[in-house]
Amino acid sequence: MSTSLPRPASELAPVEFAYWVPNVSGGLVVSNLPQRTSHEPAYNIETARAAEKAGFTYALSQVRYAASYGADAQHESTSFSLALLLATEKLKVIAAVHPYFWPPVVLAKWAATAQALTNDRLCLNVVSGWFKKEALDLGAQWLEHDERYEQSEEFIEILRGAWTTDHFAFQGKHFQVGDVNFRPQPDVLPEVFQGGNSTAARQMAGRVSDWYFMNGNTPEGVAEQVAQVGGYAAENGRTIKFGLNAFAVVRETEAEAVEVLDAIIANADADKVNDFGNAVKEAGQAAKDGKGMWADSEFKDLVQYNDGFRTGLIGTPEQVARRVLAFRLIGVDLVLLGFLHVKEEIEAFGETVIPRVRELEAEIAALPEGTDPVAHLGLTEELASALEVLARPGAVVPV
Repeated sequence: MSTSLPRPASELAPVEFAYWVPNVSGGLVVSNLPQRTSHEPAYNIETARAAEKAGFTYALSQVRYAASYGADAQHESTSFSLALLLATEKLKVIAAVHPYFWPPVVLAKWAATAQALTNDRLCLNVVSGWFKKEALDLGAQWLEHDERYEQSEEFIEILRGAWTTDHFAFQGKHFQVGDVNFRPQPDVLPEVFQGGNSTAARQMAGRVSDWYFMNGNTPEGVAEQVAQVGGYAAENGRTIKFGLNAFAVVRETEAEAVEVLDAIIANADADKVNDFGNAVKEAGQAAKDGKGMWADSEFKDLVQYNDGFRTGLIGTPEQVARRVLAFRLIGVDLVLLGFLHVKEEIEAFGETVIPRVRELEAEIAALPEGTDPVAHLGLTEELASALEVLARPGAVVPV
């Protein structure tokens, strides 16, 4: 069977790696299985330094203010992110923020100062939000699903406007800004990430965001999002990059990795998982198209709260490296990873998986012209449906 990629493998930049910062308690799975992970600052600083050394280029700090899905304690995202940036030299840290908790020009000022302090390594993840109770308990106004994405889009427009435009003013539906002369303007604008699975989220990403985060998914599901969001970006004269959430269990044998995954799910805290599932599914189904985040997630998916198990990075270093390459070939630029024992597994991933990924990238880049890298890597069956999606008329995969 012949396959064709949306772009030559020789033109692909190396895939990048990020990790979820455990700045909330309970680890990165809602399970009673012991996790050698801590939300405390000292552990997280050690982990950030280890990740930087291991070859990770980004870290994502979670945003949560009130206890939820098993996180009984949480550290605030922006201050925690700044601490990690100041403790490292190269790592980029993505601070997650909710537009309904921040005046946008105030956050723009904080971000500009953070850029000056950290050699331009701050990024922002603009989270339109699903946790209605938290927002209302903390005094924020709660908007309907699509309106929250409108709010987020205005928020991003104001951030960029304040960072780049003298005498900036903005009159929107959700935010208003008078005559603002912003000094100092950042030399490098923070990269802006966003997630969301609904049509409103995807269209917004195509209009204003630098990166689009996807929940864990199959190659076919990922290809569908890459093609659609890439198309929306192209319609707006833009390109966009793609991040994919994943939970990695890498062990010497596939059987050992599967055994760990099964133990995580078998020991899930059912009450907390179900409470989380009820909340997020209600939020996801509130989208006009009913395709919001977690709308079709099952119990086992919600044990890792961004569907990380679905991505399938479960197995030996060789299996996981090839699976990462499979996603890279269909348009994924960044893999955002969660782990059971975060620091030690980041170190192991950097020792065993990332070097193999780099070897495979070099291998396919050096293939003779006309050689199919998908077939060469033994991924023909695994990527067949995904490549069909990307070959449809109108599908756009950014270069």
